[in-house]
Amino acid sequence: MTREELKAAAVRMLDRAYCPYSHFPVGAALECADGTVFTGCNIENAAYPVGTCAERTAMGKAISEGHRDFVRIVVAGRSEDYCVPCGMCRQFMQEFAPQMEVICLNGKGEEMSLTLKELLPHGFDHSFL
Repeated sequence: MTREELKAAAVRMLDRAYCPYSHFPVGAALECADGTVFTGCNIENAAYPVGTCAERTAMGKAISEGHRDFVRIVVAGRSEDYCVPCGMCRQFMQEFAPQMEVICLNGKGEEMSLTLKELLPHGFDHSFL
C-alpha cells in the first residue's frame, strides 16, 4: 500500500469514530510488514477510561489476527494541529514496534512523520522487568 493510500484509509475512519463526548474523531491505519493493513477509530464511553483510541483499536485488531510486525501507522484527526498519539498509545506501540514510523495528520491532510522512538524516547519495555 502506498503512503497516500494508507493516509486515505486513516482519514476514512474519521467518519466511523464514536466520540459523542469529546467530539474529537480520530482514525488510524496500521501497516504490517507483510503489507496487511488494519484500521481503527476512537471509541468513547460514558466512563471515560473505558474508551479506546484509534491506534490501539487498529493494533488490537492486528494482534488478534496474529500480526505483530508493524512498519508504520497513520493517525488522522480533523484538528488544526497534527493528531499525535496519547501517552498510553505510545507506550502500547512501544511494546510491539519501537522502531515504527508514526505519521500524524492534521485536518488539512498535512503530515508530520516521526519514529516512535522520537515520540517516546525512554519507553518502558521488558528490559525493566
